[in-house]
Amino acid sequence: MSVNKVILVGNVGRKPEVRYIENRPIASFSLATNEPARQLPDGRVIPQRTEWHEIVMWDAAAETAERYIDRGTKLYIEGKLRTRQWQDRNAITRRITEILVDNFDILSRTSPAPTTPAPDPGTL
Repeated sequence: MSVNKVILVGNVGRKPEVRYIENRPIASFSLATNEPARQLPDGRVIPQRTEWHEIVMWDAAAETAERYIDRGTKLYIEGKLRTRQWQDRNAITRRITEILVDNFDILSRTSPAPTTPAPDPGTL
């Protein structure tokens, strides 16, 4: 038996990029997770560490990501690791490890951009 399961809670690093492959939407974006700074028993300090993950969502999840996920959104993600490779234009072999999302939940959204305030009803 083997298990390929990833659970992440982190903040979106860039707005999801959505494209279509054979009429199926696919969204991709980065997600940052942080390990807090800590002090070892001998007094040495380990600084905070940020790890960046490449996230991939398909179909309805991709459409939801396009509508509701933005830079800074906090997400809970369940998925699996997938590594793929390809050759770029210069014939250099590239590899990337991505998280293919099975399930996710939006924990908090960034506040919307400020808009022009509504006119004061007393001045109409």
